[in-house]
Amino acid sequence: MVKKILQIKYNYLTLSCLIENLMNKFPFKIVDLTHTMHSDIPTWNGSCGFVHEIKLDYADREGDVGFRVQKIKMHAGVGTHIDAPSHCVSGGWTVDQIPLDDLVAPCVVIDVSDKMTPTYTLSSLDILAFEKRYESIKEDSFVIVYTGWEQYWNEPTKYRNELVFPSVSEEAANLLLERNIKGIGIDTISPDRPQDGFPVHRIILGSGKYIVENIANAYKLPPIGSFVIVAPIKGGGCTESPIRLIGLI
Repeated sequence: MVKKILQIKYNYLTLSCLIENLMNKFPFKIVDLTHTMHSDIPTWNGSCGFVHEIKLDYADREGDVGFRVQKIKMHAGVGTHIDAPSHCVSGGWTVDQIPLDDLVAPCVVIDVSDKMTPTYTLSSLDILAFEKRYESIKEDSFVIVYTGWEQYWNEPTKYRNELVFPSVSEEAANLLLERNIKGIGIDTISPDRPQDGFPVHRIILGSGKYIVENIANAYKLPPIGSFVIVAPIKGGGCTESPIRLIGLI
């Protein structure tokens, strides 16, 4: 009887310790899905516009503590960034109006890197094949299209490639919209090639969803089961914004 009581007490203490550890330890592995911003990163028009100037430096101090104060100049849509609906829809949500509930979401990664060419276009068949292998894309997911194009990020001319890069088809965008996703992201400069007429922007942004471009490290996420935090600057009236994109496994 005493032995049984001691065993119950031991089990209780073990369970209590386990619960306490889980409560005190962040339960996710964190993945940075964001490219570092600097003046040489690839951009849509070939001119980055990202510059940080030193306006006040440590040696300029008048008191005991010196500060380095910087001024940042940039285009809103460079680096890893978000396109809000208002980017191409008059009256659509601006970045600051997108609900936080939409910026934290379960994440799906569709990997087509084994098919990657500069003119490869994600098709609806790619999405259906993904769903057959894993599961149907759940409502309110954020979907990343991983093409492998990010390998050229440090070669701006090759990454831009005169605006020829892997993209997403109109049919695929419509299928994702049927799944009622929160937004779509890609590891290229855009889900649309300009010669195709920007159907993905029209479909996704036109439905009140958002787009994230120039995603880094998507290969570090599993196909299903992770989450993302999309953290833009909360700029009033902004149609685009740089973000810190965070993956949680």
